[in-house]
Amino acid sequence: MNYFYSLLLASTLLTALPALAEKADRDKPMNAESDALRYDDLKQSSIFTGNVIITKGTILIRGTRVDVFQDAQGYQQAVVIAEPGKLAYYRSKRDGVDEVIEGEGERIEYDSQADNVKFIRQAVLRRYVGGKLADESNGDFIRYENTTDVFTVDGSPKPVRTASNPSGRVRALLAPRAAPAAAVGTAGPSGPAVAAPAVRPPASAVPSPSLRPSTTLDVDKK
Repeated sequence: MNYFYSLLLASTLLTALPALAEKADRDKPMNAESDALRYDDLKQSSIFTGNVIITKGTILIRGTRVDVFQDAQGYQQAVVIAEPGKLAYYRSKRDGVDEVIEGEGERIEYDSQADNVKFIRQAVLRRYVGGKLADESNGDFIRYENTTDVFTVDGSPKPVRTASNPSGRVRALLAPRAAPAAAVGTAGPSGPAVAAPAVRPPASAVPSPSLRPSTTLDVDKK
């Protein structure tokens, strides 16, 4: 099995996540704190440096430098750079459920118009349910798409070995989903067990749509 085929197989084995990120985040104002700021009104760009903390709705971003650009429609793109030897950080709440997504990488790119986040080099994506870690994926490049319900994890042609990922290949920790309880039969008047009628769960109990892992390798890396 060659390297790229094994990489593709590892990507397709990732379990789907069950909900979208907080839908209102993309329309919320962006707030930033940093040690310094350089703003260019003509280019509609802001460069924050030094212990940068950015919030946008439930989104939290941290890095040593964050470049923010705004287009004519008001959409914002942010490029987050980590301090040498550390990782940039991203966190957001998932819509309608008690779940949080967080990710890290040497570089993070957030695009509010495309509604996606890219984690580049030493990339990690985690999902927490009720404050407990449920899923974790590691790779060289992770793209998390809110609009298409798809996330992609790619390895590197030259794997970078770290303490958290000594093999340098795509790795995933996936929590099992709870199986629905089986219907319990009841005894009929003539003796044989009769299956209990199925009970339709209330709308609030129906699982939300799931994310679909990509089955192709991404080559548009930065």
